[in-house]
Amino acid sequence: MKSGTVAQLQVILVVVAPPPGVLFAMQKGRDELLQPYASTGDSMSFAITMDLGPVLADGSFNFRGAFAQGTPADRFVYMNSGTLAGQAGSCWERRAKIKMAGIPRHLVEAAVDDPSRAIEARIVGTARDGGPVCATVQPGAITWHLATCSLQT
Repeated sequence: MKSGTVAQLQVILVVVAPPPGVLFAMQKGRDELLQPYASTGDSMSFAITMDLGPVLADGSFNFRGAFAQGTPADRFVYMNSGTLAGQAGSCWERRAKIKMAGIPRHLVEAAVDDPSRAIEARIVGTARDGGPVCATVQPGAITWHLATCSLQT
């Protein structure tokens, strides 16, 4: 990607084995949520699009767009669950922080501006206490892969 251009990157977040009956939703902007989904205990996934702005001074990617949170040097996305995903009466009030810097460079380069490819994150959906994943998702609880998307015509 050339400096000064804005490109797009498709990201698929797959939540593996989340606690059943808990709502999950991706946070957009400061307080907007995408459509929440209730977990059945199997995997669930969310698809978002990130913009890539001009590279940062250190050469790292500049993730931007409606889902980007944090400073340019420390971008992340939020995945909310329980009451933070709109589930009234839930005993869970959680938000997971998924750091974009964890995506291997070669995956971003392979998927940027290619509608047939996406970056897929597989995230362990249940925390040690049995509730939904929360706080900063640690490297052992997330893996990044290149995924092929089927194009609709």
